[in-house]
Amino acid sequence: MPMKRKRIVLSVLIALVLGIVLLNILGPVAGSMPLWMSILPPLVAIVMALLIKEVISSLFVGILTGTFLMAYYGGASPAAALGGGLLRVVDTYVVGSLFDADHVKIIVFTMLIGGMVRIITANGGMQGVVNWLSRRAKGPRSGQLMTFLMDLCIFFDDYSNTLVVGNTMRPIADKLKVSREKLAYIVDSTSAPVVAVAFVTTWIGAELSYIQDGIKVIGLETAAYSVFFNSLAYSFYPFLTLGFVLMIILSRRDFGPMLTAERKARMASAIETETSNIVAKPAHIIDALIPLAVLIFGTIIGLIVTGYDASVWNEAGTGFFPKLSATIGAANSYLALLWASLSSLLTAIVMTLLRGDMEFGKIMEEMVEGFKSMFNAVLILTMAWSIALVTKDMHTAEFVSHLLVEWSLSPVAVPVLTFLLAALIGFSTGTSWGTMAILYPLILPSSWLLCQEQGLSVDATMPLFYNVVASVLAGSVMGDHCSPISDTTIMSSLASSCNHLQHVKTQMPYALTVGGVAVLLGVLPTALGLPSWVAFLMGFAVLWLIVRLVGKKV
Repeated sequence: MPMKRKRIVLSVLIALVLGIVLLNILGPVAGSMPLWMSILPPLVAIVMALLIKEVISSLFVGILTGTFLMAYYGGASPAAALGGGLLRVVDTYVVGSLFDADHVKIIVFTMLIGGMVRIITANGGMQGVVNWLSRRAKGPRSGQLMTFLMDLCIFFDDYSNTLVVGNTMRPIADKLKVSREKLAYIVDSTSAPVVAVAFVTTWIGAELSYIQDGIKVIGLETAAYSVFFNSLAYSFYPFLTLGFVLMIILSRRDFGPMLTAERKARMASAIETETSNIVAKPAHIIDALIPLAVLIFGTIIGLIVTGYDASVWNEAGTGFFPKLSATIGAANSYLALLWASLSSLLTAIVMTLLRGDMEFGKIMEEMVEGFKSMFNAVLILTMAWSIALVTKDMHTAEFVSHLLVEWSLSPVAVPVLTFLLAALIGFSTGTSWGTMAILYPLILPSSWLLCQEQGLSVDATMPLFYNVVASVLAGSVMGDHCSPISDTTIMSSLASSCNHLQHVKTQMPYALTVGGVAVLLGVLPTALGLPSWVAFLMGFAVLWLIVRLVGKKV
């Protein structure tokens, strides 16, 4: 361990010891914990991760901070609170996070994907994909552009997007000397934004449900889908992020830590990939394409099957895409992903057997190795889910969100503060979905009532209302992009085989840049009455200038 890192770790340990000694002097406290302390667990985890460059132990300490505080303010002595809190990390929060059926489905889905990728790598299928793409990706720019286009194609689910594109393009990126950090950035910053604004995705059901709950409280007689559709005109961060990723790729320019990572990758020799270590068979692209196609189309079919409602499809006067969107919105996305990943894995096994290049026992060995390769990601995901449970029990999000409600605000300021609040909660909790679930029911009625109290007409209120709806979604995605405890950020690092904290470090300046432009040139001006199309043109133009003036050629 480098001397600087040793000093950081030692400083953290000394601070913890001094804190415990101080609490021992003060003695136990029985009563309500100050609500502001609810931000300490995620804050400790994030700061410690950025200092010591290690995620798992940082998340553990963050969880322990929460369990200690809850026990201490429950009346336990500091020593007892520390001991009891240590036990609760595992028996309450780790086990609790794994007791969630959807979390277990994500773990199984992730492992099945790992097994499938390992098999199509071992049988030469992935090498076939690499060879085919290599003939078309002549350099770093075309390789990055191909990654971006693949991300746009898998628009229906962010988990599938990150795992499939990251694993498929990693060998290409290595060969073309594109840094793992850049690959992870493209995958992460394309997947969630495109899923967030597409009409037919695994997110749409949750989004429409949250919006419906909000407008039901208001008594607004309009469909949730219509509100979502109109809010897209104010979804500045997702659309500007997609544009910014494309600008970075086409201009061949980067800045900040990403520039350093890219220059280092260009100067290094080609990275030795898993493919070069494993493949000793002829490359057959079909052995990879068919399992990947089964995964993609199997997910879509699974979404339709689990969300199918005959009454929706028999409804006269409704177009095909609204019906399809409603179907996928009502689908069980986790179940669809499980079915598709299992089918994909079985397809890879059968095709390898039919090829006759590998014995069944060897195929099983490779599959198990693929499962093992996902263990670190599963562990990080479990810890991230555990700290999310801690923040839920400590009412972290409620504390942050109530700050907005308690302030006396102008209606014009509400969209901006909503965006910033959603970003803060998304950063602190590491979940876009959780942020939306908390903010939509609270912010939508509050913003509507605030506008009415200020004497605004319904026609004047609706643009602000759409702006608030979009700001919750956009802010939560931005916070998720910046958070080291975000599950999609973790999965992007995993799929790209990039050091997780390096991914966070290189992506954050880009996310903050786009977020700043989105707020200053999009959310705020449109709240003041500027047409959204003008705001989009201004935002894209400023981002292009930033890339040209601040970015440097790699």
